Amino acid sequence: MKLSSFAYLAKYGVDSILGRQRAPILGTIILTDKCNLHCKHCSVNNITAVVHPYRRIKNEMKQLYIMGVRILFFCGGETFMWQSGGKTLRDLVVEAKQMGFLIVNVVTNGTFRLDLPEADLILLSLDGDKARHNAVRGDTYDLILHNINNATSDNICFYMAINKINKSAVKSVCELAKQTKNVRAVSFNFHTPYPDTAELALTKKEKEKCCRVISEMMKEGAPVFNLKSAFPYLINNSFPTPCRQCVVMENGKLSVCGRCISVDGLCEKCGYFFVAEYTLLFGGNVKIIAEMLKTYLKYI
Repeated sequence: MKLSSFAYLAKYGVDSILGRQRAPILGTIILTDKCNLHCKHCSVNNITAVVHPYRRIKNEMKQLYIMGVRILFFCGGETFMWQSGGKTLRDLVVEAKQMGFLIVNVVTNGTFRLDLPEADLILLSLDGDKARHNAVRGDTYDLILHNINNATSDNICFYMAINKINKSAVKSVCELAKQTKNVRAVSFNFHTPYPDTAELALTKKEKEKCCRVISEMMKEGAPVFNLKSAFPYLINNSFPTPCRQCVVMENGKLSVCGRCISVDGLCEKCGYFFVAEYTLLFGGNVKIIAEMLKTYLKYI
């Protein structure tokens, strides 16, 4: 991370903790909900299968920047399927950087060629070892590892959503992140139970066990891009929600924190690690602040 970017984000954090800053800092733009997969835990794929046009996406980027957002995520659906008016995902990342966003990340399922060195991180969904990943996402594991090994940059971060199916594969994903070329880190979430996927949600004891495994792997040097200090809050769902410093833009609609905010009662069951980490950070949690500084400087 550039020193100027770090200084800007640090000032924002201090102002937020002191109550002087209410504008969002992290924004997500949904490029499309069109996806080539039909994962068992996903409730938001192919609802409309609309690929949002370039001009609308560019306007949303400008709107978020004016609001104060400086950390930008492009999400889907599947982001690498997005094309509009001769523009591709790479064009969006480059233009976001030129616009002034300090960190630009992309979320993908990894089934397309990974040639995006301009992104700060490519968050790639890997949901376990081969058997468990394929049980969740279909027969894609070998293709994804092939694409990772042939990626043009080492900016990949595994992105695992832990659920009933893959909860015993946390260790193997940490080990794979540690030993795989082009993979910088691994980041975890717990499954957030939309009504149609509620059966995949973890119990408190299962969350405790997963966090214990992640903590042990961190001690062994696994490159985990999460904050251990937030684990107790995630286990108990005791962190504040929603995260007011995060927004999502989809087809012109702005939502605070995430799309799931529109589902009654879902915030109280939130499994997103970054929501816990950011709300605790901006609430002034000293341990979270110290750990985030160390972690972000290491992996971004």
